[in-house]
Amino acid sequence: MTDIFGIPIQALMGQLMLGLVNGSFYALLSLGLAVIFGMLNIVNFAHGALYMVGAFFAWMLLNYAGINYWFALILAPIGVGLIGVAIEKLLLGWIRQLDHLYGLLLTFGLALIFEGVFREFYGSSGMPYELPAVFRGVFDLEFMMLPKYRAWVVLVSVILCLATWFVIEKTRLGAYLRAGTENPDLVKAFGINVPLMVTLTYAFGVGLAGLAGVMAAPIYQVSPLMGSNIIIVVFAVVVIGGMGSILGSIVTGLSLGLIEGLTKVFYAELSTTVVFIIMAIVLLVRPAGLFGREK
Repeated sequence: MTDIFGIPIQALMGQLMLGLVNGSFYALLSLGLAVIFGMLNIVNFAHGALYMVGAFFAWMLLNYAGINYWFALILAPIGVGLIGVAIEKLLLGWIRQLDHLYGLLLTFGLALIFEGVFREFYGSSGMPYELPAVFRGVFDLEFMMLPKYRAWVVLVSVILCLATWFVIEKTRLGAYLRAGTENPDLVKAFGINVPLMVTLTYAFGVGLAGLAGVMAAPIYQVSPLMGSNIIIVVFAVVVIGGMGSILGSIVTGLSLGLIEGLTKVFYAELSTTVVFIIMAIVLLVRPAGLFGREK
């Protein structure tokens, strides 16, 4: 077996694949955060908790109602999106024009509430979610064994991320969304229902988190702590890519996942902090982030 710097190629590729899977979740979650911040100017700290809620919805649909993974991919994000509609209408709408700190504190409080409720009913230990039968097994690529489900996760994440970027940056709907953020009165003059557009944008952003939770359920343990374990890294991804930058979130999320994977191969002790080291360096060199706009 061929070695690279004394490391078997299969071990190296395995860690890169694991990093790409993690990066896919980073990209999906940071994409939702970027959409919400870029369009609504809200720092949504509840994003990790809603990712966890999406995973639990999938688990409950399977174990309580016998509804399988494929239907959960549709129903769980819709359920999380409806929670997002309630949050935006009942809470965030009151503070949207205030300083970012108020939105951050409110959504942080919501994250603690969601986590506390699920911990009360399900405890802190993780619960397994059955892998769909079609994804059991691996692809033999000769230089590595690629689990089918992980390949699926990467493929779906990349397609969703690129589709979202295209809609927001290249279509008339995206133009309305951007204009509604910068000049809502002008957009209203064209007959666009800006409050409804804002609500649906928030619902879409958290729905992406719910979808990521469903896809994460067969890989990671479904646990009330899974959101808090990932949200800090996701915020670092958003900061590095540039707050509100859709393309920045996608590229940075996938890239940092790969960097984490490589770090685990060459210097495992640094793998949990490498993202934050990169964030510190980027903020020193370019405070707006790699893809952010300097003010």
